Amino acid sequence: MSASPRIAAAAQASAADASHAVGQVRREGHALLRGAIPGAWLPALRAAFDAGVQQSDAWPVPRGPGWRHSLLDLDPQVQAVCRLPALLSAAGALIGERFFLAQVEGREPLAGNGHQGLHRDLSAQRPGDTVNALAFLDDYGPHNGATRLVPGSHRPAADGAAADDAHEAHAVQLSGNAGDILVFDADLLHAASLNASGARRRTLLIGYFAEPRYAAHLETAPLRSVRMDTRERFDPPM
Repeated sequence: MSASPRIAAAAQASAADASHAVGQVRREGHALLRGAIPGAWLPALRAAFDAGVQQSDAWPVPRGPGWRHSLLDLDPQVQAVCRLPALLSAAGALIGERFFLAQVEGREPLAGNGHQGLHRDLSAQRPGDTVNALAFLDDYGPHNGATRLVPGSHRPAADGAAADDAHEAHAVQLSGNAGDILVFDADLLHAASLNASGARRRTLLIGYFAEPRYAAHLETAPLRSVRMDTRERFDPPM
């Protein structure tokens, strides 16, 4: 039996969105996947975040002040977010080879905190071997410290390694709704902003690494509070 016209149209739209995201992420170093997380998942994800909040000194490496940090990488719903097909396609398009899910944790800026200078998280062995994603569990924008980024800045050799005022002038600040996911190259200039309103901005910070990084990943996983199984492998889109 063939699919209904409505289902077929939805599938075609989803495929078109995924294709657009792959093209954008390769060109600009990031893609914002609007509504990628099903709305029905959000209450459970927020509950997992709040239940997993740990004080700074409870982590193997103490976390900085001004943020909530949540240990939640064993939660099944969180794991499902990390494996959403559109997210894996965008991450794989940047990495360009077999890769794995390395870590996921929760982060949220507290009221009056969260501002960062533009920076790069930096690839470990070659450009593009590390990709990050921010899955937003609350609505986000300038009022609660949404991410700033500089499109196309993910190749430091062409752009200059250090961020300066000229880069800040070209930064764009994101805004959107709970359920969106930002996926970006670790070498892209980006930063969190000040949560001036104090409104909640819970996110899942997800990391994907190229397969050759696996041995080094295992050496540092306990320091990063990684408890989940990271043996699964994913292939990049063709």
